[in-house]
Amino acid sequence: MEIAKKNSDCFTGPLNTTTLSAIWTVPNMLSVMRLLLAIVLFFLIQLGFFSVAAVLFLVAASTDWIDGWWARYFKQVSRLGRILDPLVDKVIVCGCFILLAGDEDPSSIAPWMAVVVVLRELIVTAVRAEMERCGSDFSAGFSGKLKMLLQCAAIGIVLAARAQPDWVLAGIGVEQAAQVTTWAAVAATIYSGVEYLFRARILLLTQNVCDKKLPVDHASEGEA
Repeated sequence: MEIAKKNSDCFTGPLNTTTLSAIWTVPNMLSVMRLLLAIVLFFLIQLGFFSVAAVLFLVAASTDWIDGWWARYFKQVSRLGRILDPLVDKVIVCGCFILLAGDEDPSSIAPWMAVVVVLRELIVTAVRAEMERCGSDFSAGFSGKLKMLLQCAAIGIVLAARAQPDWVLAGIGVEQAAQVTTWAAVAATIYSGVEYLFRARILLLTQNVCDKKLPVDHASEGEA
């Protein structure tokens, strides 16, 4: 009876017009569009069309900022959006790091860097899901947002270096700029991962953690 009651609290019946309008908000539609763009982006990288890929990546990255701003300004934050937005971000970042890793090109991302990025995202996503199941807010903090910014910068500059390796930015060759931003992105990835694990230490070290009061971070929603 207890299980049935809990299930009835979660399920409110068939989807109606109001429910669908709450799901298919502008931010959620932008996230779905960004996921479709990611698929095209991966094909372009694989085929070596780096100029077009760089432009498409900038479009995808800009829609990430727009959907977050729209959700907050127009109060269209939803449970689906809290799941979909960071998921699409991770798909784009991890996919690009994997596809750009391992070549002999000087601007390439080292394979171990791609492994670090993917591993961090898997661990933090799993921990975040468990903490929020226990009722603790695990929204993105400053380190998570900085990590995302540096990762996007690294991907964009690496794509630019592949497309135009002779470019010079502020007196620095684009290939050297790609290497610097990539290392900065990996460093931020490791730091933010360690920070999130420290925040989740009660979950990781305590039995029956859902009965404990977990530390709450009231940072804004976004990429963790």
